[in-house]
Amino acid sequence: MHTAPQSLLDVAARVDKRLEALLAVERERWARVDADLVPPIDEIARLVLAGGKRLRPAFCFWGFVGAGGNPADELVIDAGAALELLHAFALFHDDVMDGSLTRRGEPTTNAKFEARHGENKLAGESRRFGDGVAILVGDLAYVYSDQLMRNASPQAWTIWNELRIELNFGQYLDMLGSAMNERRREKAERICRYKSGKYTIERPLHLGALLAAPTRGDELIPVLSTYGLPLGDAFQMRDDVLGAFGDTAITGKPVGDDLREGKPTPLMAIATARANAAQLKELQLVGNHDLSVEDIARVQEVIRETGALDELEVVITRLTDEAIAAVRNVPFAQSVRDELITLAEYVSWRTV
Repeated sequence: MHTAPQSLLDVAARVDKRLEALLAVERERWARVDADLVPPIDEIARLVLAGGKRLRPAFCFWGFVGAGGNPADELVIDAGAALELLHAFALFHDDVMDGSLTRRGEPTTNAKFEARHGENKLAGESRRFGDGVAILVGDLAYVYSDQLMRNASPQAWTIWNELRIELNFGQYLDMLGSAMNERRREKAERICRYKSGKYTIERPLHLGALLAAPTRGDELIPVLSTYGLPLGDAFQMRDDVLGAFGDTAITGKPVGDDLREGKPTPLMAIATARANAAQLKELQLVGNHDLSVEDIARVQEVIRETGALDELEVVITRLTDEAIAAVRNVPFAQSVRDELITLAEYVSWRTV
């Protein structure tokens, strides 16, 4: 399944409406203080309203509805919008950490403000200015996400905090892994889980469930994890495949960016473990930010030749099947379980 399910689009529309309203109010408020304060709000809006899969709000929504929440309740939509702003925070900072120049086919905030600094011949170093602006814009998104969670139960706040802690540790492991040229599979899989998988699927499900049923955590959290953890791993592994082989016109990211950054992915770990001496020499190109299109094509061919791509596809299928099988044990209505199955199929076989 490659197209987004209608239920995902419906949740996305409600979340987008909430984000638009919040950012419009904040833009007007800060414009009255100083016109120079408008661009940071505009940068948040540019990123969060430019599309995106809205998977985190969707999993949060179905965790909420499955645990007895009213689908019309705006509490879960606020939480979904908070998750999107938290994701934006991570992306703003991630682009600085990776030195990325484009995202979703547009200049990153750090690149945009670096260029603006240079064009206007401002004092200081252009790159430091661009990076600094992007960090501050990310921090603003982080604060706004917290504001949207103000009506959550203490139990939901515990999950919210765990989600954010795990995200930060995952990002640290990702940076460290790139710096160390990490190719151990168990390390790559841990990074995969903590930098993205848990905070995309497992924790949003937990968050939604505890927003609706704060006292049922002991019952719901373990069983939701039997679905959320394998599917989260499959989600990030699909992202890794798209990062190495995706179509720029579809993904909005330059082809091979993950290879230039030397990301410590299970895909690269498998390829490295299977490679012969000649293939290992080609794989040593990974992590060079100056990789040419030809270099990337050579690395991609080695990944295919070693069977790493085929093996990872098998793993993605196994993890997805495991998650879908676990749904039968989730104490939700069948209609909600059906939505979780549909989302699992979309997550694993998407092309963006």
